[in-house]
Amino acid sequence: MSKSMEKKVMDNFDEQVSMGDDFGLYAADKLSTLQVNIGLICNLMCRHCHVNSSPKRKEEMQWDTMESILALADTLHVETIDITGGAPEMNPQFKRFVSAIRAKGINVLVRTNLTIHLEPGYKNFIEFFALEQVQLVASLPCYLEENVDKQRGEGVYYESIDVIKKLNAVGYGVMPELPLNLVYNPDGPSLPPNQASLEDDYHRELEERFGIVFTHLNTITNVPIGRFKTDLRRDKQLDGYMDTLRGSYNQDTVESLMCRHQVSIAWDGTLYDCDFNLALRMSTGYEASSHIDNLDLQSLLNRRIVTGPHCYACTAGSGSSCGGALV
Repeated sequence: MSKSMEKKVMDNFDEQVSMGDDFGLYAADKLSTLQVNIGLICNLMCRHCHVNSSPKRKEEMQWDTMESILALADTLHVETIDITGGAPEMNPQFKRFVSAIRAKGINVLVRTNLTIHLEPGYKNFIEFFALEQVQLVASLPCYLEENVDKQRGEGVYYESIDVIKKLNAVGYGVMPELPLNLVYNPDGPSLPPNQASLEDDYHRELEERFGIVFTHLNTITNVPIGRFKTDLRRDKQLDGYMDTLRGSYNQDTVESLMCRHQVSIAWDGTLYDCDFNLALRMSTGYEASSHIDNLDLQSLLNRRIVTGPHCYACTAGSGSSCGGALV
């Protein structure tokens, strides 16, 4: 897709989701969540990783930035801090950060790839999670081995099952205060199936095969950025997938779009409207603050959201967010 075509699609998206007198997408009245990417190092190198995490990445949030986030959370009275990566557990300050958040009475949600908990030095993290009552969201893009290993690497499926068993053993997915949500995303350029029906399939298959349980399933549409976009372009499927996303636009998803209710903060303190904009280095704009150290709260809360062609992924079909389907 040419740069001129990308600009046209971006303008069309802004006009299509118009909220108010001016065209464009605007933040809601209150931020309920801070999503924090504390580093890109990961023990895996998944095909669909939109931030291109891998064992070779060096980006890592420092404690002074975490302190700024803790202060911002106090000011905004947020309900949840959503910690992601990479494998966020690999940041040396991870446990300290989680404990500091929980000491403030703020919910902590951690996005884990599961397999990190089999690596040396990380095998006691499950007990730490349970002690701090951390909410977990874990990637398991299918209940079948072949599909998971194709996306995430050979052997990842059974490693993930092993870790879920360990999580179940301490109460995750069993007790209401220890939720374990799994994440599905399609293998290729298609929209996810109905979330409720697929969740039923996951519950049945995983319990029958392995005796494991979980809380809910989140279905997430693949966003055409990062490694996934590279694969689409290589296979000459990018234009077709963009046509699918644009043709499936659903206005009913707009009210619940995650960018309207949260802000993403990168390892270096830069502010983004969502984790996908973070991956594209599209920081907050239109007069809004772009870094946590020179923050203007009013401009952040009233900001116009920076959009692009990739935003159609979140508004297609039943919608998509870090919490799964929107409608």
